[in-house]
Amino acid sequence: MPKHTLRPTGDYPAAGLIRRLAAMFYDFLLSLALLMVITLTYKGIQMLIIGEERLRQLSDAGALDGDPLLSTLLVLGLFGFFAKFWTHNGQTLGMQVWGVRIQNADGSAISLWQALLRFMVAIGSWLCLGLGFFWVLWDKQKRSWHDIYSDSHVVQLPKHVHKQGKL
Repeated sequence: MPKHTLRPTGDYPAAGLIRRLAAMFYDFLLSLALLMVITLTYKGIQMLIIGEERLRQLSDAGALDGDPLLSTLLVLGLFGFFAKFWTHNGQTLGMQVWGVRIQNADGSAISLWQALLRFMVAIGSWLCLGLGFFWVLWDKQKRSWHDIYSDSHVVQLPKHVHKQGKL
């Protein structure tokens, strides 16, 4: 499958840590809402299948704690959210607001495989108390662990591009 070039094109500088963290905060709020919708939908379907009373009994007994199917759906839902935005136009909604974009060195959109690598390594970065994100402070090219591992770059778009829309 051929890579598509993201618009606008150009040679943009690497995004700094503050801008990345601000975009992540926006995306965190959106992710939280997505997780709530997935959970509500899952519990609603469970209630239809086994009934409200039985669901309440199972919940009270702790049988639904750590539900592996729900956990899997939540992780897949989050990955789907990020992968769609990253592979389509290189920007989640938070990244659009803060004028940053994920792209390959040639300005093309990242692949689904790169999105999966970014997603998994980003989880590892958080598990290491955010060290993988703060790595941009030490890396000469301002890359985080997931940038390095997925061979992608987070760039800062010029203000006139993200304030007025795409050219």
